[in-house]
Amino acid sequence: MTHKEKLEELIKKQNGTVLSSDLDKLSIPRIYLAKMVKENKLERISRGIYTQLDTIEDEMYILQKKYKNFIFSHETALFLHDLSDRTPLKYSVTVPSGTKISEKLSSRLKIYYIKNEFHLLGVVESKTAFNNPIKIYNTERTICDILRSKSRIDHQIFSDALKRFGKSKQINLYLLSDYSKKFKGERALRTYIELIL
Repeated sequence: MTHKEKLEELIKKQNGTVLSSDLDKLSIPRIYLAKMVKENKLERISRGIYTQLDTIEDEMYILQKKYKNFIFSHETALFLHDLSDRTPLKYSVTVPSGTKISEKLSSRLKIYYIKNEFHLLGVVESKTAFNNPIKIYNTERTICDILRSKSRIDHQIFSDALKRFGKSKQINLYLLSDYSKKFKGERALRTYIELIL
């Protein structure tokens, strides 16, 4: 398979989006990106980010590809888990404490910080609207997160999410309890347990 064929296959697999760093993993010289731009097969939308001309930019996928430690959380995870009807105005991401984020980027996102030991707790794979894979927290972790961050969450989104979660048939009470202990949120969980169940 030629470099060009490998690149075309990668673009197809990633639903029209490719990062220049993706080519390094497949040992494809980056000059092939420039060639495809010149042939009007790709468009450079930002430094190191390319999409097919007829493709809408998959912002969530691109964000997580560029910033590997971003885990979609809180309001964004609620929306992706169908625990909220509101499309988030800003994506919510959780990063390890001490992560430096540029002012330009932080103005576009809602950033939550967590101790390194809890950063990957409850991570699952989900899909963007463009069917690209992204990492988010599972529903139980998301519920614990919104309980911990109640003051930063819109009241209507918060109460609606708890009610929807309670109606869900796939609640893992063991996980919910385990996470609430780890985050020292048992009291908050008990306070809202009647809304949840």
